[in-house]
Amino acid sequence: MDKIFTQATVLIIPGLRDHVAEHWQTHLEARLETVRSVPPQTTDKLNCAKRVAAIQAELDQIEGPVILVAHSAGVLMAVHWAAQHPQYQAKIKGALLVTPPDLNQSWPDNYPSPEILRQEGWDPVPTQVLPFPSIVIGSTNDYLAHAEVVEAMANTWESEWVNLGEVGHLNPAAGFGYWPQAEDFIRQLDQIKIKTNV
Repeated sequence: MDKIFTQATVLIIPGLRDHVAEHWQTHLEARLETVRSVPPQTTDKLNCAKRVAAIQAELDQIEGPVILVAHSAGVLMAVHWAAQHPQYQAKIKGALLVTPPDLNQSWPDNYPSPEILRQEGWDPVPTQVLPFPSIVIGSTNDYLAHAEVVEAMANTWESEWVNLGEVGHLNPAAGFGYWPQAEDFIRQLDQIKIKTNV
């Protein structure tokens, strides 16, 4: 496949499972010409502050505008980052925020419990309006969050809300895999004009 060229650098923010070979974010990284990815954490993997610091460390290496592409807990990392680093937010051209989990919902046994994540600093999830354009993607059968909860998150952040229907958690277990629609959303965000020089 041909490479995808964007004006902004795309920063991929994986969830707690970090990099999974068959994940759509991994496929996307291979397709994009100008892209970086937050590296896997080797210690304190569930610590929110360390995850946020890893995002900032990658952004420090990027010149010019950035599009954030986050999945699952990576969405929570991104909104925590935005709340803690307002001085860098003008650098963000937009964010694609895919299937954020609900910390108030019971999760399957193969996931860390929401209680543990609360102890590691993930809760409360920031509720202020995101200061950059964003698209939140949700699902009607995501086992980590009900669609109406994710829609409420989108409304709180003043994000564009897109419900894709029965796509599960939009991960390899749900058949994603290569997800070409992600490229369309990135192109949409890449067309946005930012007023502030970065």
